[in-house]
Amino acid sequence: MSAETATEAPTIDELRHEIDRLDAEILAAVKRRTEVSQAIGKARMASGGTRLVHSREMKVIERYSELGPDGKDLAMLLLRLGRGRLGH
Repeated sequence: MSAETATEAPTIDELRHEIDRLDAEILAAVKRRTEVSQAIGKARMASGGTRLVHSREMKVIERYSELGPDGKDLAMLLLRLGRGRLGH
């Protein structure tokens, strides 16, 4: 391993800074997704529709399943944030 290669590799602190930046972006996106989802639910119910659309939720779960079993769990959490817990 040459000295040039060692200086090109990001440091742990640099990588942690990138994770912190990504976390901030993810949190902002999740908050916005929640707002949009709640607005859709309110509009749907105001027009006489149902609280949720099962086929749409299944598409979201399928999309996140790309990440494996934890992806499905993540999708379920995002859906719950947007509509609240069912049955409550």
